[in-house]
Amino acid sequence: MHPLYHPLFIDYITYFNGNHDYFECHEVLEEYWKDVAPGDKCHPLVGYVQIATGMYHWRRGNVNGAARIFKKGMTLLATPTDERFTEYIDMKQLHDDCTRALQRMQDGKTFCAFTMHVTNDALNATVTARMKELQPVDPQFLLHKHQLRDRSDLLQARAQKIASKQK
Repeated sequence: MHPLYHPLFIDYITYFNGNHDYFECHEVLEEYWKDVAPGDKCHPLVGYVQIATGMYHWRRGNVNGAARIFKKGMTLLATPTDERFTEYIDMKQLHDDCTRALQRMQDGKTFCAFTMHVTNDALNATVTARMKELQPVDPQFLLHKHQLRDRSDLLQARAQKIASKQK
């Protein structure tokens, strides 16, 4: 299976292009990255995560943080370490869209979503079909999603890690 046909990458593109749930983009692709290239902070999947994270922060009004992480993502995707992870995405279009978005951020303009263009017909058809399955999401929920999620498992894991270090 081509790596961009992985269900988590399909989820990423579906959320990015469909309901613009950039927080969920981060979640699903980080999981995929941890399976494929854990610890490799130069992997193209990290670049995609950073682009989604930048979009999330921009929409929330954190322009400086958004621009900073956005630039990192653009750099990683401009020089991919594994081109299989970029070959079915129109990288020139993505670069141009990211450049325009970054300029809008720097000019203090409001958030404006864009679409990642999938160049492989079968992958595009899969993403398009999945987008039709997405349920409508309240824009306020998308804006504050990181504050509204249940983090009890994460907090418990952190506490256990700290406790184990203190022993």
